Amino acid sequence: MTATRGTRALLGVLFLAAATVGTWLLWLGWDTDYTVDAETGASSGPYEAWQVVGCVLTLVLLAALAATRLSPWLVATVMTVAFTAAWGWQAASTDDTGLWAVGAVLVLVGMAAGSTAVSLVARRVGRRVAGRPS
Repeated sequence: MTATRGTRALLGVLFLAAATVGTWLLWLGWDTDYTVDAETGASSGPYEAWQVVGCVLTLVLLAALAATRLSPWLVATVMTVAFTAAWGWQAASTDDTGLWAVGAVLVLVGMAAGSTAVSLVARRVGRRVAGRPS
């Protein structure tokens, strides 16, 4: 029994959403501690630069690979919604100020721009390499 094109696309979307949330969990989801500078009292965090770089690089790879099988617009939509939902869920549950919503909008815009750009470029490069018109 072979899967239909629609079934393969649905499975691809579900896998992409799970992989996107998994990326958030792997790199950022476990870190909720802020660092307070003893001299200035300023706090930073919860993420370190290496975590964010690792997360972004993983998301870039994921978007590029997904764009070889799915529409770049679908890739961008799924990744944006999944990552923003995961990030927003944790941020909302740990923030008493309500400023998590501002962060969620910034994450949404950044994910939308980044995943769209990466998936469109990956699709175009993939078609060129395969000898098909982009």
